[in-house]
Amino acid sequence: MNLHYPVMLPEILQALSPKDGGVYVDGTFGNGGYTSAILESSNCTVYAIDRDGNAAARAGELKDKYGDRFVFLRGCFGDVKSLLSSAGVEKLDGFVLDVGVSSMQIDEAARGFSFQRDGALDMRMDASSGITAADIVNTYEEEKLANLIYEYGGERKSRHVARKIVEMRIDKPFERTLELADAVRSVIYRSHKDKIDPATRTFQALRIAVNDELGELERALDASIDILSLGGVLAVVSFHSLEDGRVKRFLKEKAGDISKGSRHMPQVDDKAASVFKILSRKAIKPSDQEISENPRSRSARMRVGVRCEG
Repeated sequence: MNLHYPVMLPEILQALSPKDGGVYVDGTFGNGGYTSAILESSNCTVYAIDRDGNAAARAGELKDKYGDRFVFLRGCFGDVKSLLSSAGVEKLDGFVLDVGVSSMQIDEAARGFSFQRDGALDMRMDASSGITAADIVNTYEEEKLANLIYEYGGERKSRHVARKIVEMRIDKPFERTLELADAVRSVIYRSHKDKIDPATRTFQALRIAVNDELGELERALDASIDILSLGGVLAVVSFHSLEDGRVKRFLKEKAGDISKGSRHMPQVDDKAASVFKILSRKAIKPSDQEISENPRSRSARMRVGVRCEG
């Protein structure tokens, strides 16, 4: 398996249909899979965004190959509008996001994303700033910690997990990923039907909180209205319902495909809200072949909107 497999790449290229002279943003550069494919598919320009300092080195390789057609912007994709403004870019023909943690970040034990490899309990995508997962598990009050694990991880036993963490941190603060993973596993029974590790949901919740992933996504979605030209494409690949639900709701609202309201709620002017056209009512899923080659893509979902007048 290719550990850095660009998820749903054929579907992304089909949605974007890159054209000569076009301008595109890869908001989650990572290892450059989307960026390279877009640049190879047409004589276009790609602005790639990533907050991870490790991405800069990989960006240098693409810069050598594609020259002025490739520009790397260090930062969060939620700040796409200001990043592009600083680069002198006003409008785009396409904006693509592969939301969540990358395979490279998971596989690098020292980053602290994995519950299967021992490393510092960090989880920051930008290792130069912000709170760490250790800060959260060692300082949050039990109720706040339980609510976070439930809301962002969907962990039904979040209160049991939070209680165990608070009990254990009295003797010794959590510093390592496997320490936390073992603590979670000690209170969550794994049935033979459950295919995921008991620590999965807790680690997901902490990662989302540390990196404000849902906030970044919502800011990027809002910015897409202003930065996309008419006919410009927004394509978002997400991996769990928290992300996908936000993308789905955003596109439905901006396509005017929303509730007509009730006698207790004001009516909404659908035409005024229609700034996106949704290409597929259902989320687009990876092919069976891709899932067999890259099992990590099995939960991926893609939603696409085309900027229209509104």
